[in-house]
Amino acid sequence: MEQSYVWWIGFNVFVLFMLALDLGVFHRKSKEISVKEAFLWTGFWVLLAFIFNVIVYYTQGSEKAFEFFTGYLIEKSLSVDNIFVIILIFSYFQVPASYQHRVLFWGILGALVMRGIFIFAGVELIARFHWLIYIFGGFLVYTGIKIVSSGDMKIDPEKNPVIKLARRFFSVTEKFEGDKFFVKRDGKKWATPLFLVLVLIESTDLIFAVDSIPAILAVSDDAFIVYTSNVFAILGLRSLYFALAGIERYFKYLKFGVSAILIFVGIKMAIIDFYKIPIEISLAFIFIALSLATLASMIFVSHEQESDKKK
Repeated sequence: MEQSYVWWIGFNVFVLFMLALDLGVFHRKSKEISVKEAFLWTGFWVLLAFIFNVIVYYTQGSEKAFEFFTGYLIEKSLSVDNIFVIILIFSYFQVPASYQHRVLFWGILGALVMRGIFIFAGVELIARFHWLIYIFGGFLVYTGIKIVSSGDMKIDPEKNPVIKLARRFFSVTEKFEGDKFFVKRDGKKWATPLFLVLVLIESTDLIFAVDSIPAILAVSDDAFIVYTSNVFAILGLRSLYFALAGIERYFKYLKFGVSAILIFVGIKMAIIDFYKIPIEISLAFIFIALSLATLASMIFVSHEQESDKKK
C-alpha cells in the first residue's frame, strides 16, 4: 500500500511541476504558437509517455506496460476528435491565436480533474456493480456506430445549455479583453468571451470523457494505469492542437478508425466474462485501425489535390 501511495503522489507531483513549468516559464506571456514549436512540444510529451511506459514495464511487468500503451493510444485517438471540436469553437468565437494557449492550458487542467473523478468513479462502480460492464460495453458500441452515422461535426455554442447558464450568472463583454477571463467595470465583475470559450471547451471535454473513460476501463481495471495513460494523452493535447490546426483535412477518415476502436473495445468489455481478448490483440487492432484510417485520409487528400490541379 505504501508503494502505491508513493506512485500516486510522485506522479501527481510530476504533473503539477510540468504544468507549472509550462505556464510559468515557457509560456508566461500570451503568444501565437508556431507549428514547429507545437510539433516539438508534441514530441516531448510523447517521449515522456514512452519513458513512463518503460518505467512501468520494469517496475510493474509487461502486462501493465501493454495496458498503459493501449490505453494511451485509445485516449490519443479520441483526443484528435476533441481537437476538431476545439478548432470549431475557436473559429466560431474568432479567438486570436495568441490567446488560444492560455485557454487550452486551463481547459486541460480542468479536464485532468474531471477525468480523475470519472476514472475513480468508473473503477469503483465496476468493482461494486459488475453488471455495469455490459452497459458500458453497449454504450461504446452505440457511440462507435453513431460517430460514423452522424455525418460532419457541427457546433452552435449559443444553443449550448452550459453557455446559456454562464450568461445567466455573468454579464459578458462584447469583445475580448486581452487574454483575461474576467474584468471589472464600474465595480462589477464581467466575464469575457474568452471565459465562454473556456466553459464550452470544458463542457465538450466532459462529453468526450463519457466515451473515453469506459473505453480505457475495457483495457485495464488498474486505476493507476487508467489514470496515468489518460493524463499523458491529455497533457499532449494542447501542443497537438497547434500542430494539427489547419491540416484537419488530412484526418478526414480518422473518425472511421475511432469508430472501429470504440466498437471493438465495447465488444471486448461486453464479452469479458466469456472470453478475455488478450491485450496484445487489442493493441494490434487499435494500431491497425488508426494506421488504415490515417492512410485512407492521406490518399483522399492526394486525390483531392490532383483533382484541383486538373481544374
